[in-house]
Amino acid sequence: MAPHKGSLTLGAIRLFPIVMNNSLTPTSLEFVSCPHPEGLHRMAYWRWGDASARRLVVCVHGLTRQGRDFDRLAQALVARSVEPLQVICPDVVGRGRSEWLSDPMGYQIGQYASDMLAMLAQISAQLGSGQTLQSLDWVGTSMGGLIGMVMAGQPGLPLPAPIRRLVLNDVGPAITWSSVERMQQYVGHYGQYGDLKEAAAVMRSISQGFGPVPDEVWLDMSSHMIRPGADGTVTLHYDPAIGQPLRSLTPEAAMAGEAALWTMYDQIKAQTLLIRGADSDLLTAETALSMTQRGPRAALESWAGIGHAPTLTSSHQIDVAANFLLAD
Repeated sequence: MAPHKGSLTLGAIRLFPIVMNNSLTPTSLEFVSCPHPEGLHRMAYWRWGDASARRLVVCVHGLTRQGRDFDRLAQALVARSVEPLQVICPDVVGRGRSEWLSDPMGYQIGQYASDMLAMLAQISAQLGSGQTLQSLDWVGTSMGGLIGMVMAGQPGLPLPAPIRRLVLNDVGPAITWSSVERMQQYVGHYGQYGDLKEAAAVMRSISQGFGPVPDEVWLDMSSHMIRPGADGTVTLHYDPAIGQPLRSLTPEAAMAGEAALWTMYDQIKAQTLLIRGADSDLLTAETALSMTQRGPRAALESWAGIGHAPTLTSSHQIDVAANFLLAD
């Protein structure tokens, strides 16, 4: 396994308290050891709120993103909850502070779901003797939503608690092939940038579907998307090899995966909220409608002027997600 460049040499499981120097700083950064076919890799996750809280919300990012995308939502959830709450935002392996895999073909949903089970087992064990999770909720943007469907749609998985509420942010069992082709063109293809502002501008140019995001919010989000490059430059945070499984995908394999995901979706028991950017090229209106009529019969929110995928950073977007997640 190849470590994230510039990563610290850490034990398999450690807690790193973070000084609260502004309102958008998590309470800690933690790591969990996760098995893969060739050994172990370390996955990072960001914790917000009370580590002893028995109510847990897990927020999982999209394909080329990382856990700090959820800073604003996580902070709002912790602040608004009438009960102690912890919000966990992992950096999926190959991204952010997590290690990189030596075999790029490991960058697939099955491995990611396995890693989430390891993370949840660790978090549950940290509650202490005799303590168990009271509730488990899931927010998944794009890839994070696919992982959520796998976690919620397989009753036999060893979850510490059933997933109670599920937010699927602009993703469903059926993904358009045109959106796959678009991602095949850019995922893993990036260079060196002079500074954060230049990198943020490049990311903005390929993220038009995110919709209108204020410049200061975009710059803050982008600050977590970079790592040191060569000769004082910066580059993007993720392993370029995460794009290899995507580029090896064929329409036939995609259709087989879609059938399996529909089967899992139909088995979901969690109350489900489906958010769709009205201009999304990944989640069609037809698929979204089908998701309201089968399986968990998701409640649908469609947001005009946004494609793939809403950032969940505006007041309105946060209100919708928080009202759903914090309801009794």
